[in-house]
Amino acid sequence: MDLTITNNEATHRFETEVEGHTAHIEYKLKPGVMTVLHTIVPKELEGRGIAGAMTKHVLDYIAKENLKLVPLCPYMAAYLKKHPEYQYLVKP
Repeated sequence: MDLTITNNEATHRFETEVEGHTAHIEYKLKPGVMTVLHTIVPKELEGRGIAGAMTKHVLDYIAKENLKLVPLCPYMAAYLKKHPEYQYLVKP
């Protein structure tokens, strides 16, 4: 899925808009660490792979910025189990 995902630093959310609906991933940022809190996809957009595409984008962003990850979001934690190649990002 080809999404335009932006990091809205003012609201601490990665966001994408599809068909007039906004999906987002909420986070907190501290020096060197991003804590992912929630992944929200409106019911109208469920089942299209949007959460997975956004999660991959966020993980790639964390890697590129040399951050560590605290995955409090249940979706993010489940994604990491299915994609162990990102496990190195998780803060011990």
